[in-house]
Amino acid sequence: MTQGIDTAPDEAAAAEAAAALRWLIELGADEAIEEAPLNRFIAAAEPTAGRAVPAQPARPLALQSGGEMVESAVSAARAAATLAELEAAVRAFDGCALKKTAMSTVFSDGNPLSGLMFIGEAPGADEDRQGKPFVGVSGQLLNRMLAAIGRDRQTAYITNVLFWRPPGNRKPTPQESLACQPFVRRHIALVKPKLLVFLGGSAASVLLNTNKGITRLRGHWLEYEDGEHGVQVPVMPTYHPAYLLRQPALKGDAWRDFLAIAARLRELSS
Repeated sequence: MTQGIDTAPDEAAAAEAAAALRWLIELGADEAIEEAPLNRFIAAAEPTAGRAVPAQPARPLALQSGGEMVESAVSAARAAATLAELEAAVRAFDGCALKKTAMSTVFSDGNPLSGLMFIGEAPGADEDRQGKPFVGVSGQLLNRMLAAIGRDRQTAYITNVLFWRPPGNRKPTPQESLACQPFVRRHIALVKPKLLVFLGGSAASVLLNTNKGITRLRGHWLEYEDGEHGVQVPVMPTYHPAYLLRQPALKGDAWRDFLAIAARLRELSS
């Protein structure tokens, strides 16, 4: 008589491993590079003549200083006379550390001649894979919000304050935002929108130079000013679609913001 084999422990272990994998993917760890973590900021000691050499003190990678980084970004942005030249300058820029961990440079999507420009925070995992802003779940919600006021990707222009995805979709650091800011300001100057919409607190705080949260800023018409480029544009800050997915009760506020945007566009076009 054949003895039965108990597979329950194996099934439980497999289920536990699958749950752990799903948790890692949700955190943003969606690519396997090595089986073990590797600290690339520390130079590994190499054996010499069969004898291990004592490890040297950890030395950080040589990076541009904050001032050099900003000067490099400002110079590259100023030199761009067209959107195509600006995109090429962004793709060639190495002053933002996020570029080293991202798969794609995410520049923009939509119609730059539409008069309506949306600026969000940063690409997510879907955007990083496809190389376009707002193509994931939050982008699908933005599409529905645009459709509600008679707009779509052909009658709006979309970008972010960062061109590369932060690992794990974490909040961008001030240094990362600072590195991209000259390009974003030049981006606005070249597009010359009639109206700006800042999606989320990060875009509003960076481009309006304010510490106020999005709940205090949204629903109010403000002015985006850039004296260097001679730009002054009305701006409506509102909730980021990703935040609305987590807080659906606030969709009514966002709907009112979009109605105000549609009304202002009609005024500017009349």
